[in-house]
Amino acid sequence: MSSVSVSVGADVLLVLPAFNEQAALPGVIEQIRAVLPAAGILVVDDGSSDGTADVASATGVRVLRLPFNLGVGGALRAGLLVGLREGWSVVVQCDADGQHPPASVPDLLAGLADADIVIGARFAGSGDYQVRGARSWAMVLLAHVMSRVHRTRLTDVTSGFRAFGQRAIEVLGRELPPDYLGDTVEALVIAKEYGLRVAQVPVAMLPRQGGVASHRAFRATLYLLRVMLILVLSLLRLLGARIRRRRR
Repeated sequence: MSSVSVSVGADVLLVLPAFNEQAALPGVIEQIRAVLPAAGILVVDDGSSDGTADVASATGVRVLRLPFNLGVGGALRAGLLVGLREGWSVVVQCDADGQHPPASVPDLLAGLADADIVIGARFAGSGDYQVRGARSWAMVLLAHVMSRVHRTRLTDVTSGFRAFGQRAIEVLGRELPPDYLGDTVEALVIAKEYGLRVAQVPVAMLPRQGGVASHRAFRATLYLLRVMLILVLSLLRLLGARIRRRRR
C-alpha cells in the first residue's frame, strides 16, 4: 500500500502522452506550472506528425520522442519506465489536450494513501461530462466488470487521468502492454493480478484546449467492438494468472 503526501512536491512526475497536440500543449503546460510548480513534467511525443515535440521543448519541459505512434499504452509505459528508473515516488498520467484539471492532482494523490492506483473519474458526481451511444455502453460495461474484479465501485475505468504509487510504477513499468486501451482496461487487470489496490476520485473535466478529439461518431461501433475484445482477452489473462498460482 502506498503512503504519499497530499502535497505535490518534487517527488511527483506528470507524464503527458501526446499525439499531434501542438495546439493545446503550451496552455496545458502553463496551467500545470501555475498549479503544480514543484512537480516534474515529461511530455511523451507518441510519433506525432506535427510540431508537438518542438512546441513542448520550447516551453522548457522534458520531451521523450517515440520513433512512431504506439498509442497511449506505449506512451504511458515509457513514462512509467522513466519514473521507475529515476526513482519518482508518484507518476500522474495526464492528457495533453487540457481536459484533465491540474488542480485535481492533489485529490488523486490523497487517494494514494489507501490505494496504489487512483483514477480521476468523470462519472462520479462531479462535472457534467457526458458520453453517448456505443462509447457510453462500452464504458458502462467496463465499469461494471472492473468493479466486480476489484470489489470496489469504479465508474470510469477508461479515464486517462490517473495517479500511480511506487508499487504500481514498478509493476506497470514492466507489464503494461502498448496496446489499444492497454493503459486503461489491461492496466486494471494487471493491477488485480499483482494485488494492487485501485480507487477513484470524482473529477470535473475541462474543455479541450486545442486540436481535434480522436473519437468521432462513425468510430463508435469500432470502439465498442475493440472494447469487447480487449475485455475478453484481459479477463482470460487474469484467469490464466490465477490458474498458474494455484498450480504453484
